[in-house]
Amino acid sequence: MEKVARLASKHWLIAMVLFSIYGVQVCPFLEAQTPLQLLLPIIISFLVTLLARRFACLAIESKPKERQVKAQFTLDLSLFLIMSASIVSYNLVMFEPPWESNLKVILGLAALGFYVAADLALFKEWQIAQELESAGQHLLIKAKPNSLSQKFAAFAAASAVVLAGVIFLVINKDLDWLVNVGSDLYPIEVAQRYIVIELSFVLLVVLAYVLRVISSYSRNLKRLLENENRSLAMVQAGQLDTQVTISSSDEFGLIAQRTNSMIASLQRSTLSLQQTRDIAIHSLATLAETRDNETGAHILRTQYYVKALAETLQNEQGFSNLLSPQIIDLIYKSAPLHDIGKVGIPDAILLKPGQLDDEEWQIMRQHPEIGANALAEAERQFGSEDAAFLQFAKEIALSHHEKWDGSGYPEGLAGSDIPVSARLMALADVYDALISKRVYKPAFSHDKAKQIILEGKGSHFDPAVVEAFCRCEQQFVEIANQYSDKPE
Repeated sequence: MEKVARLASKHWLIAMVLFSIYGVQVCPFLEAQTPLQLLLPIIISFLVTLLARRFACLAIESKPKERQVKAQFTLDLSLFLIMSASIVSYNLVMFEPPWESNLKVILGLAALGFYVAADLALFKEWQIAQELESAGQHLLIKAKPNSLSQKFAAFAAASAVVLAGVIFLVINKDLDWLVNVGSDLYPIEVAQRYIVIELSFVLLVVLAYVLRVISSYSRNLKRLLENENRSLAMVQAGQLDTQVTISSSDEFGLIAQRTNSMIASLQRSTLSLQQTRDIAIHSLATLAETRDNETGAHILRTQYYVKALAETLQNEQGFSNLLSPQIIDLIYKSAPLHDIGKVGIPDAILLKPGQLDDEEWQIMRQHPEIGANALAEAERQFGSEDAAFLQFAKEIALSHHEKWDGSGYPEGLAGSDIPVSARLMALADVYDALISKRVYKPAFSHDKAKQIILEGKGSHFDPAVVEAFCRCEQQFVEIANQYSDKPE
Protein backbone atom coordinates (compact mmCIF):
# COMPACT_ATOMS: atom_id res chain seq x y z
CA MET A 1 0.00 0.00 0.00
CA GLU A 2 2.84 2.41 0.82
CA LYS A 3 4.36 1.97 -2.65
CA VAL A 4 1.02 2.83 -4.27
CA ALA A 5 0.68 5.85 -1.97
CA ARG A 6 4.15 7.15 -2.91
CA LEU A 7 3.42 6.71 -6.62
CA ALA A 8 0.07 8.49 -6.16
CA SER A 9 1.81 11.43 -4.46
CA LYS A 10 4.17 11.77 -7.43
CA HIS A 11 1.26 11.62 -9.86
CA TRP A 12 -0.69 14.25 -7.90
CA LEU A 13 2.30 16.64 -7.84
CA ILE A 14 2.99 16.24 -11.57
CA ALA A 15 -0.69 16.61 -12.42
CA MET A 16 -0.92 19.77 -10.30
CA VAL A 17 1.99 21.36 -12.17
CA LEU A 18 0.68 20.28 -15.57
CA PHE A 19 -2.83 21.53 -14.83
CA SER A 20 -1.50 24.91 -13.74
CA ILE A 21 0.40 25.25 -17.03
CA TYR A 22 -2.65 23.95 -18.89
CA GLY A 23 -4.86 26.57 -17.27
CA VAL A 24 -2.65 29.38 -18.47
CA GLN A 25 -2.15 27.93 -21.95
CA VAL A 26 -5.70 26.87 -22.75
CA CYS A 27 -8.08 29.16 -20.88
CA PRO A 28 -7.95 32.95 -21.45
CA PHE A 29 -10.01 33.48 -18.29
CA LEU A 30 -7.54 31.58 -16.11
CA GLU A 31 -4.66 33.30 -17.86
CA ALA A 32 -6.10 36.64 -16.75
CA GLN A 33 -5.98 35.67 -13.05
CA THR A 34 -3.09 36.47 -10.74
CA PRO A 35 -0.76 33.56 -9.81
CA LEU A 36 -2.34 33.41 -6.34
CA GLN A 37 -5.88 33.39 -7.72
CA LEU A 38 -4.92 30.65 -10.20
CA LEU A 39 -2.81 28.40 -7.96
CA LEU A 40 -4.57 28.65 -4.59
CA PRO A 41 -7.71 26.61 -5.46
CA ILE A 42 -5.60 24.14 -7.49
CA ILE A 43 -3.10 23.49 -4.68
CA ILE A 44 -5.79 23.21 -2.00
CA SER A 45 -7.90 20.86 -4.12
CA PHE A 46 -4.96 18.60 -4.92
CA LEU A 47 -3.75 18.43 -1.32
CA VAL A 48 -7.20 17.77 0.12
CA THR A 49 -8.03 15.03 -2.39
CA LEU A 50 -4.59 13.41 -1.90
CA LEU A 51 -5.19 13.32 1.86
CA ALA A 52 -8.70 11.93 1.35
CA ARG A 53 -7.25 9.31 -0.94
CA ARG A 54 -5.05 7.86 1.80
CA PHE A 55 -8.07 7.24 4.02
CA ALA A 56 -10.18 5.90 1.14
CA CYS A 57 -7.41 3.41 0.26
CA LEU A 58 -7.77 1.83 3.70
CA ALA A 59 -11.31 0.87 2.76
CA ILE A 60 -10.08 -0.52 -0.57
CA GLU A 61 -7.55 -2.74 1.20
CA SER A 62 -10.37 -4.38 3.14
CA LYS A 63 -12.11 -5.45 -0.09
CA PRO A 64 -11.45 -8.81 -1.78
CA LYS A 65 -8.41 -8.61 -4.04
CA GLU A 66 -10.62 -9.34 -7.05
CA ARG A 67 -12.31 -5.93 -6.56
CA GLN A 68 -9.35 -3.79 -5.46
CA VAL A 69 -8.00 -2.82 -8.89
CA LYS A 70 -11.36 -1.59 -10.17
CA ALA A 71 -12.02 0.19 -6.88
CA GLN A 72 -8.60 1.85 -7.12
CA PHE A 73 -9.30 3.12 -10.65
CA THR A 74 -12.77 4.39 -9.71
CA LEU A 75 -11.42 6.16 -6.62
CA ASP A 76 -8.63 8.03 -8.39
CA LEU A 77 -10.77 9.09 -11.36
CA SER A 78 -13.52 10.23 -8.98
CA LEU A 79 -11.06 12.32 -6.95
CA PHE A 80 -9.94 14.19 -10.07
CA LEU A 81 -13.55 14.81 -11.05
CA ILE A 82 -14.22 16.10 -7.53
CA MET A 83 -11.21 18.40 -7.90
CA SER A 84 -12.57 19.76 -11.15
CA ALA A 85 -15.97 20.36 -9.54
CA SER A 86 -14.43 22.15 -6.57
CA ILE A 87 -12.24 24.40 -8.75
CA VAL A 88 -15.16 25.23 -11.03
CA SER A 89 -17.35 25.98 -7.98
CA TYR A 90 -14.67 28.24 -6.52
CA ASN A 91 -14.29 30.15 -9.79
CA LEU A 92 -18.08 30.52 -10.19
CA VAL A 93 -18.38 32.01 -6.72
CA MET A 94 -15.34 34.27 -6.93
CA PHE A 95 -15.03 35.28 -10.60
CA GLU A 96 -18.09 34.18 -12.60
CA PRO A 97 -16.12 32.74 -15.53
CA PRO A 98 -17.73 31.85 -18.88
CA TRP A 99 -19.00 28.30 -19.32
CA GLU A 100 -16.21 27.49 -21.80
CA SER A 101 -13.62 28.01 -19.07
CA ASN A 102 -15.45 25.67 -16.72
CA LEU A 103 -15.65 23.04 -19.45
CA LYS A 104 -11.91 23.33 -20.06
CA VAL A 105 -11.17 22.83 -16.34
CA ILE A 106 -13.41 19.76 -16.20
CA LEU A 107 -11.98 18.22 -19.38
CA GLY A 108 -8.37 18.92 -18.39
CA LEU A 109 -8.68 17.36 -14.93
CA ALA A 110 -10.79 14.46 -16.25
CA ALA A 111 -8.08 13.69 -18.80
CA LEU A 112 -5.31 13.83 -16.18
CA GLY A 113 -7.45 11.77 -13.80
CA PHE A 114 -8.10 9.08 -16.39
CA TYR A 115 -4.41 8.49 -17.11
CA VAL A 116 -3.34 8.76 -13.46
CA ALA A 117 -6.09 6.35 -12.40
CA ALA A 118 -5.14 3.89 -15.15
CA ASP A 119 -1.46 3.90 -14.17
CA LEU A 120 -2.16 3.56 -10.44
CA ALA A 121 -4.64 0.73 -11.11
CA LEU A 122 -2.04 -1.12 -13.17
CA PHE A 123 0.52 -0.67 -10.40
CA LYS A 124 -2.01 -1.96 -7.89
CA GLU A 125 -2.57 -4.99 -10.14
CA TRP A 126 1.20 -5.61 -10.25
CA GLN A 127 1.44 -5.31 -6.45
CA ILE A 128 -1.45 -7.74 -5.94
CA ALA A 129 0.25 -10.22 -8.30
CA GLN A 130 3.41 -9.98 -6.20
CA GLU A 131 1.47 -10.60 -2.98
CA LEU A 132 -0.39 -13.56 -4.47
CA GLU A 133 2.84 -15.16 -5.73
CA SER A 134 4.48 -14.78 -2.32
CA ALA A 135 1.48 -16.30 -0.54
CA GLY A 136 0.80 -18.99 -3.16
CA GLN A 137 -2.76 -17.72 -3.61
CA HIS A 138 -4.96 -16.97 -6.62
CA LEU A 139 -7.68 -14.54 -7.67
CA LEU A 140 -11.15 -15.94 -8.18
CA ILE A 141 -12.03 -15.67 -11.87
CA LYS A 142 -15.60 -14.94 -12.93
CA ALA A 143 -17.32 -17.19 -15.43
CA LYS A 144 -17.00 -14.36 -17.97
CA PRO A 145 -13.77 -12.49 -17.19
CA ASN A 146 -13.09 -8.90 -18.20
CA SER A 147 -12.27 -8.63 -21.89
CA LEU A 148 -8.84 -7.36 -22.90
CA SER A 149 -10.20 -6.16 -26.22
CA GLN A 150 -12.82 -4.07 -24.43
CA LYS A 151 -10.15 -2.59 -22.16
CA PHE A 152 -7.98 -1.65 -25.12
CA ALA A 153 -10.96 -0.22 -27.01
CA ALA A 154 -12.02 1.86 -24.00
CA PHE A 155 -8.49 3.16 -23.46
CA ALA A 156 -8.04 4.04 -27.14
CA ALA A 157 -11.44 5.73 -27.30
CA ALA A 158 -10.81 7.74 -24.13
CA SER A 159 -7.38 8.80 -25.38
CA ALA A 160 -8.86 9.88 -28.71
CA VAL A 161 -11.59 11.92 -27.00
CA VAL A 162 -9.08 13.54 -24.65
CA LEU A 163 -6.68 14.38 -27.43
CA ALA A 164 -9.37 15.72 -29.75
CA GLY A 165 -11.10 17.68 -27.00
CA VAL A 166 -8.01 19.30 -25.57
CA ILE A 167 -6.58 20.16 -29.00
CA PHE A 168 -9.94 21.69 -29.95
CA LEU A 169 -9.89 23.81 -26.82
CA VAL A 170 -6.32 24.94 -27.49
CA ILE A 171 -7.13 25.90 -31.07
CA ASN A 172 -10.33 27.63 -29.95
CA LYS A 173 -8.35 29.57 -27.36
CA ASP A 174 -5.75 30.58 -29.94
CA LEU A 175 -8.41 31.75 -32.42
CA ASP A 176 -10.06 33.74 -29.66
CA TRP A 177 -6.69 35.18 -28.73
CA LEU A 178 -5.95 36.24 -32.34
CA VAL A 179 -9.36 37.88 -32.72
CA ASN A 180 -9.34 39.76 -29.44
CA VAL A 181 -5.69 40.67 -29.19
CA GLY A 182 -5.18 41.38 -32.90
CA SER A 183 -2.27 40.60 -35.13
CA ASP A 184 -1.10 44.23 -35.02
CA LEU A 185 0.29 43.63 -31.54
CA TYR A 186 2.03 40.33 -32.47
CA PRO A 187 3.58 39.46 -35.85
CA ILE A 188 2.15 36.40 -37.53
CA GLU A 189 5.44 34.56 -36.92
CA VAL A 190 5.11 35.08 -33.16
CA ALA A 191 1.49 33.93 -33.21
CA GLN A 192 2.44 30.79 -35.13
CA ARG A 193 5.21 30.01 -32.65
CA TYR A 194 2.86 30.38 -29.66
CA ILE A 195 0.27 28.11 -31.27
CA VAL A 196 2.87 25.44 -32.10
CA ILE A 197 4.28 25.58 -28.55
CA GLU A 198 0.81 25.21 -26.99
CA LEU A 199 -0.17 22.31 -29.27
CA SER A 200 3.20 20.65 -28.70
CA PHE A 201 2.76 20.93 -24.92
CA VAL A 202 -0.67 19.27 -25.03
CA LEU A 203 0.45 16.54 -27.42
CA LEU A 204 3.58 15.79 -25.38
CA VAL A 205 1.62 15.55 -22.13
CA VAL A 206 -0.99 13.22 -23.63
CA LEU A 207 1.69 11.16 -25.39
CA ALA A 208 3.76 10.89 -22.20
CA TYR A 209 0.77 9.61 -20.22
CA VAL A 210 -0.24 7.17 -22.96
CA LEU A 211 3.31 5.78 -23.09
CA ARG A 212 3.38 5.57 -19.29
CA VAL A 213 0.18 3.52 -19.21
CA ILE A 214 1.40 1.29 -22.05
CA SER A 215 4.70 0.74 -20.19
CA SER A 216 2.87 -0.18 -16.97
CA TYR A 217 0.60 -2.59 -18.82
CA SER A 218 3.60 -4.13 -20.59
CA ARG A 219 5.27 -4.69 -17.20
CA ASN A 220 2.19 -6.51 -15.90
CA LEU A 221 1.82 -8.48 -19.10
CA LYS A 222 5.48 -9.52 -18.98
CA ARG A 223 4.99 -10.83 -15.45
CA LEU A 224 1.94 -12.86 -16.49
CA LEU A 225 3.72 -14.37 -19.49
CA GLU A 226 6.88 -15.15 -17.50
CA ASN A 227 4.84 -16.98 -14.86
CA GLU A 228 2.99 -18.91 -17.54
CA ASN A 229 6.19 -19.84 -19.41
CA ARG A 230 8.01 -20.75 -16.19
CA SER A 231 5.31 -23.20 -15.17
CA LEU A 232 5.02 -24.68 -18.66
CA ALA A 233 8.80 -25.16 -18.78
CA MET A 234 8.67 -27.00 -15.46
CA VAL A 235 5.84 -29.20 -16.75
CA GLN A 236 7.84 -29.90 -19.91
CA ALA A 237 10.74 -30.99 -17.69
CA GLY A 238 8.44 -33.37 -15.82
CA GLN A 239 8.05 -31.20 -12.69
CA LEU A 240 4.33 -31.08 -12.04
CA ASP A 241 4.47 -29.50 -8.59
CA THR A 242 3.87 -26.01 -9.99
CA GLN A 243 1.02 -23.60 -10.61
CA VAL A 244 0.57 -20.35 -12.50
CA THR A 245 -0.46 -17.53 -10.18
CA ILE A 246 -3.89 -16.23 -11.21
CA SER A 247 -3.36 -12.51 -10.68
CA SER A 248 -5.62 -10.85 -13.27
CA SER A 249 -9.34 -11.05 -13.92
CA ASP A 250 -9.09 -11.03 -17.72
CA GLU A 251 -8.32 -13.62 -20.39
CA PHE A 252 -4.81 -14.08 -19.01
CA GLY A 253 -6.30 -15.02 -15.67
CA LEU A 254 -8.55 -17.51 -17.45
CA ILE A 255 -5.51 -18.93 -19.31
CA ALA A 256 -3.67 -19.32 -16.00
CA GLN A 257 -6.70 -21.02 -14.47
CA ARG A 258 -6.95 -23.49 -17.35
CA THR A 259 -3.19 -24.10 -17.25
CA ASN A 260 -3.49 -25.00 -13.57
CA SER A 261 -6.38 -27.33 -14.36
CA MET A 262 -4.27 -28.97 -17.06
CA ILE A 263 -1.34 -29.41 -14.65
CA ALA A 264 -3.66 -30.88 -12.01
CA SER A 265 -5.02 -33.31 -14.60
CA LEU A 266 -1.47 -34.30 -15.57
CA GLN A 267 -0.62 -34.80 -11.90
CA ARG A 268 -3.57 -37.15 -11.46
CA SER A 269 -2.68 -39.08 -14.62
CA THR A 270 1.00 -39.28 -13.64
CA LEU A 271 0.11 -40.42 -10.14
CA SER A 272 -2.15 -43.08 -11.57
CA LEU A 273 0.62 -44.30 -13.88
CA GLN A 274 3.13 -44.29 -11.03
CA GLN A 275 0.76 -46.28 -8.86
CA THR A 276 0.24 -48.76 -11.71
CA ARG A 277 4.02 -49.05 -12.11
CA ASP A 278 4.55 -49.52 -8.37
CA ILE A 279 1.82 -52.16 -8.19
CA ALA A 280 3.35 -54.03 -11.13
CA ILE A 281 6.84 -53.87 -9.60
CA HIS A 282 5.61 -55.02 -6.20
CA SER A 283 3.53 -57.81 -7.73
CA LEU A 284 6.46 -59.10 -9.80
CA ALA A 285 8.82 -58.90 -6.84
CA THR A 286 6.35 -60.66 -4.57
CA LEU A 287 5.83 -63.36 -7.19
CA ALA A 288 9.57 -63.94 -7.34
CA GLU A 289 9.77 -64.12 -3.55
CA THR A 290 7.02 -66.76 -3.39
CA ARG A 291 9.37 -69.13 -5.21
CA ASP A 292 12.15 -68.51 -2.73
CA ASN A 293 12.71 -69.38 0.90
CA GLU A 294 12.86 -65.68 1.68
CA THR A 295 9.79 -63.72 2.83
CA GLY A 296 7.91 -60.87 1.21
CA ALA A 297 9.12 -58.52 3.96
CA HIS A 298 12.64 -58.94 2.56
CA ILE A 299 11.81 -56.81 -0.49
CA LEU A 300 10.35 -54.06 1.71
CA ARG A 301 13.32 -54.01 4.06
CA THR A 302 15.93 -53.96 1.31
CA GLN A 303 13.96 -51.27 -0.51
CA TYR A 304 14.09 -48.96 2.51
CA TYR A 305 17.71 -49.85 3.31
CA VAL A 306 18.73 -48.78 -0.19
CA LYS A 307 16.82 -45.51 0.16
CA ALA A 308 18.44 -44.75 3.55
CA LEU A 309 21.93 -45.39 2.12
CA ALA A 310 21.25 -43.28 -0.99
CA GLU A 311 19.92 -40.31 1.01
CA THR A 312 22.94 -40.50 3.33
CA LEU A 313 25.34 -40.49 0.37
CA GLN A 314 23.60 -37.95 -1.88
CA ASN A 315 25.53 -34.94 -0.58
CA GLU A 316 28.90 -36.70 -0.53
CA GLN A 317 31.61 -35.82 -3.06
CA GLY A 318 31.33 -38.04 -6.11
CA PHE A 319 27.71 -39.00 -5.41
CA SER A 320 25.74 -35.73 -5.70
CA ASN A 321 25.36 -36.09 -9.48
CA LEU A 322 24.64 -39.81 -9.24
CA LEU A 323 22.04 -39.60 -6.50
CA SER A 324 19.64 -36.75 -7.21
CA PRO A 325 16.23 -36.94 -5.49
CA GLN A 326 14.68 -38.20 -8.74
CA ILE A 327 17.30 -40.93 -9.16
CA ILE A 328 16.97 -41.98 -5.52
CA ASP A 329 13.23 -42.38 -6.02
CA LEU A 330 13.77 -44.50 -9.14
CA ILE A 331 16.32 -46.71 -7.34
CA TYR A 332 13.96 -47.05 -4.39
CA LYS A 333 11.09 -48.08 -6.68
CA SER A 334 13.31 -50.49 -8.67
CA ALA A 335 14.99 -52.21 -5.72
CA PRO A 336 12.26 -54.88 -5.21
CA LEU A 337 13.15 -56.37 -8.62
CA HIS A 338 16.72 -57.23 -7.61
CA ASP A 339 16.00 -60.98 -7.47
CA ILE A 340 13.39 -61.14 -10.25
CA GLY A 341 15.71 -63.54 -12.12
CA LYS A 342 15.07 -66.23 -9.53
CA VAL A 343 11.84 -67.07 -11.37
CA GLY A 344 14.09 -68.79 -13.94
CA ILE A 345 15.85 -71.02 -11.39
CA PRO A 346 14.48 -74.59 -11.02
CA ASP A 347 12.56 -75.28 -7.80
CA ALA A 348 14.87 -78.16 -6.93
CA ILE A 349 17.71 -75.67 -6.57
CA LEU A 350 15.85 -72.58 -5.45
CA LEU A 351 13.94 -74.39 -2.70
CA LYS A 352 16.67 -76.80 -1.63
CA PRO A 353 16.69 -76.86 2.20
CA GLY A 354 20.46 -77.33 2.50
CA GLN A 355 23.67 -76.05 1.01
CA LEU A 356 24.00 -76.08 -2.80
CA ASP A 357 26.72 -78.15 -4.46
CA ASP A 358 29.05 -76.60 -7.05
CA GLU A 359 26.87 -77.45 -10.04
CA GLU A 360 23.74 -76.17 -8.34
CA TRP A 361 25.56 -73.05 -7.27
CA GLN A 362 26.58 -72.31 -10.86
CA ILE A 363 22.93 -72.51 -11.91
CA MET A 364 21.87 -70.25 -9.01
CA ARG A 365 24.49 -67.69 -10.07
CA GLN A 366 22.61 -67.28 -13.36
CA HIS A 367 19.67 -65.46 -11.75
CA PRO A 368 21.21 -61.94 -12.12
CA GLU A 369 21.56 -62.37 -15.89
CA ILE A 370 18.10 -63.93 -16.21
CA GLY A 371 16.54 -60.96 -14.45
CA ALA A 372 18.63 -58.37 -16.30
CA ASN A 373 17.80 -59.92 -19.68
CA ALA A 374 14.08 -59.87 -18.93
CA LEU A 375 14.25 -56.23 -17.87
CA ALA A 376 16.42 -55.33 -20.88
CA GLU A 377 13.78 -56.79 -23.17
CA ALA A 378 11.12 -54.68 -21.44
CA GLU A 379 13.38 -51.64 -21.83
CA ARG A 380 13.70 -52.31 -25.57
CA GLN A 381 9.94 -52.59 -25.89
CA PHE A 382 9.00 -49.47 -23.94
CA GLY A 383 12.12 -47.31 -24.15
CA SER A 384 14.29 -46.05 -21.32
CA GLU A 385 12.73 -42.58 -21.42
CA ASP A 386 9.17 -43.85 -20.99
CA ALA A 387 10.16 -46.31 -18.25
CA ALA A 388 13.30 -44.83 -16.65
CA PHE A 389 13.09 -47.14 -13.64
CA LEU A 390 13.93 -50.10 -15.90
CA GLN A 391 17.51 -48.84 -16.28
CA PHE A 392 18.07 -48.99 -12.53
CA ALA A 393 16.11 -52.20 -12.12
CA LYS A 394 18.35 -53.81 -14.77
CA GLU A 395 21.53 -52.51 -13.08
CA ILE A 396 20.45 -53.77 -9.68
CA ALA A 397 19.30 -57.17 -10.95
CA LEU A 398 22.51 -57.78 -12.90
CA SER A 399 25.18 -56.37 -10.56
CA HIS A 400 24.00 -56.61 -6.93
CA HIS A 401 26.21 -59.67 -6.41
CA GLU A 402 29.33 -57.93 -7.75
CA LYS A 403 32.05 -57.15 -5.19
CA TRP A 404 34.24 -54.08 -4.82
CA ASP A 405 37.43 -56.12 -5.32
CA GLY A 406 36.13 -57.77 -8.51
CA SER A 407 35.52 -61.24 -7.03
CA GLY A 408 31.74 -61.13 -7.46
CA TYR A 409 29.50 -62.35 -10.26
CA PRO A 410 28.25 -62.52 -12.99
CA GLU A 411 30.73 -60.17 -14.75
CA GLY A 412 33.45 -59.73 -12.13
CA LEU A 413 33.10 -55.94 -12.11
CA ALA A 414 35.24 -54.01 -9.63
CA GLY A 415 35.22 -50.60 -7.96
CA SER A 416 33.33 -47.77 -9.62
CA ASP A 417 32.59 -49.96 -12.64
CA ILE A 418 29.80 -51.40 -10.51
CA PRO A 419 26.72 -49.15 -10.83
CA VAL A 420 25.96 -47.13 -7.69
CA SER A 421 22.47 -48.64 -7.47
CA ALA A 422 23.97 -52.16 -7.39
CA ARG A 423 26.56 -51.16 -4.77
CA LEU A 424 23.77 -49.93 -2.52
CA MET A 425 21.73 -53.08 -3.05
CA ALA A 426 24.76 -55.32 -2.38
CA LEU A 427 25.08 -54.04 1.17
CA ALA A 428 21.32 -53.89 1.77
CA ASP A 429 20.83 -57.47 0.52
CA VAL A 430 23.68 -58.92 2.58
CA TYR A 431 22.63 -57.06 5.73
CA ASP A 432 19.08 -58.37 5.46
CA ALA A 433 20.28 -61.90 4.80
CA LEU A 434 22.49 -61.71 7.90
CA ILE A 435 19.75 -60.54 10.29
CA SER A 436 17.17 -62.96 8.84
CA LYS A 437 16.71 -66.63 9.71
CA ARG A 438 17.49 -69.07 6.90
CA VAL A 439 17.27 -72.86 6.72
CA TYR A 440 21.06 -73.00 6.78
CA LYS A 441 21.69 -70.33 9.51
CA PRO A 442 20.08 -68.52 12.44
CA ALA A 443 19.29 -64.78 12.43
CA PHE A 444 22.29 -62.64 13.44
CA SER A 445 22.04 -59.56 15.63
CA HIS A 446 22.52 -56.09 14.18
CA ASP A 447 25.93 -55.80 15.82
CA LYS A 448 27.06 -59.11 14.36
CA ALA A 449 25.80 -58.11 10.91
CA LYS A 450 27.55 -54.75 11.22
CA GLN A 451 30.80 -56.47 12.15
CA ILE A 452 30.63 -58.73 9.07
CA ILE A 453 29.88 -55.72 6.81
CA LEU A 454 32.80 -53.77 8.26
CA GLU A 455 35.06 -56.77 7.57
CA GLY A 456 33.89 -56.63 3.94
CA LYS A 457 34.73 -52.91 3.54
CA GLY A 458 36.95 -52.47 0.51
CA SER A 459 36.64 -56.10 -0.54
CA HIS A 460 32.97 -56.97 -0.77
CA PHE A 461 31.50 -53.48 -0.37
CA ASP A 462 32.21 -49.97 -1.59
CA PRO A 463 33.99 -48.25 1.37
CA ALA A 464 31.85 -45.11 0.92
CA VAL A 465 28.67 -47.20 1.12
CA VAL A 466 29.91 -48.91 4.29
CA GLU A 467 30.64 -45.50 5.85
CA ALA A 468 27.15 -44.36 4.90
CA PHE A 469 25.77 -47.51 6.53
CA CYS A 470 27.58 -46.65 9.77
CA ARG A 471 26.07 -43.16 9.73
CA CYS A 472 22.50 -44.40 9.20
CA GLU A 473 22.63 -47.76 10.99
CA GLN A 474 19.89 -46.68 13.40
CA GLN A 475 17.57 -46.33 10.40
CA PHE A 476 18.46 -49.90 9.43
CA VAL A 477 17.49 -51.10 12.90
CA GLU A 478 14.18 -49.22 12.77
CA ILE A 479 13.39 -50.53 9.27
CA ALA A 480 14.17 -54.10 10.35
CA ASN A 481 11.87 -53.76 13.35
CA GLN A 482 9.05 -52.13 11.41
CA TYR A 483 9.05 -54.72 8.62
CA SER A 484 10.12 -57.77 10.58
CA ASP A 485 9.08 -61.25 9.46
CA LYS A 486 5.89 -62.51 11.02
CA PRO A 487 6.45 -65.56 13.24
CA GLU A 488 5.36 -68.79 11.59
